[in-house]
Amino acid sequence: MRYAFSNINLVFRIIFFNLFNGQINLLFMHRRDAIRNVAILLGTAISASTLSALESCTGSAPKNYDLQKPETRALLAEIAETIIPRTGTPGAKDAKVEDFIIVMMNDCYKKEDQKVFLDGLKKIDEASDKQFKKGFMDITPEQRTELLTKIEQERVDYNKRKDKKEGDPTHYFQYLKELTLLGYFTSEPGATKALRYVPVPGKYEGCTPYTKGEKAWAV
Repeated sequence: MRYAFSNINLVFRIIFFNLFNGQINLLFMHRRDAIRNVAILLGTAISASTLSALESCTGSAPKNYDLQKPETRALLAEIAETIIPRTGTPGAKDAKVEDFIIVMMNDCYKKEDQKVFLDGLKKIDEASDKQFKKGFMDITPEQRTELLTKIEQERVDYNKRKDKKEGDPTHYFQYLKELTLLGYFTSEPGATKALRYVPVPGKYEGCTPYTKGEKAWAV
């Protein structure tokens, strides 16, 4: 089946980009409902910038930010893999989350948000060099986890600061986490391996038993 994306909203562009390459039928929903479901999937509130991108993206934003360099893509892949590593289930690199992040940033975010994001990648590399005397690409997986855990705490502190004002830029790591999670759990590996997925669901059951530790449902 072939699909045209000229008039389809971003949520379905995301799913088609990452999920099953046209091999599934989608339950069409209003944009706000789709965004609400994405927020539920992530288990967290979505930042204003990401919400705005999901609601209004047309795919026509000028691609004047250099996210196409191989080294940038490689860095994004390793950061995403540190956030969602391969274990008993596929990791972020298996889902090609780095490609998803690049498409989203290029097509859907404002210039100022793109600058925050790109400056954030530089800050991660600089923080790695300061702490370990090596760039992020050259440190061990354990060191990467240690570094990103520290940066995550910085993000939490930044969001909780008392002098926070409306219009302040979103912390760059917020974008990295949101897009990594969104890209992963709307991908085929994420939806079918990390979540519980039934390709042809039967009847709807609004209340089903749940045992702690079970996978969440993909749909």
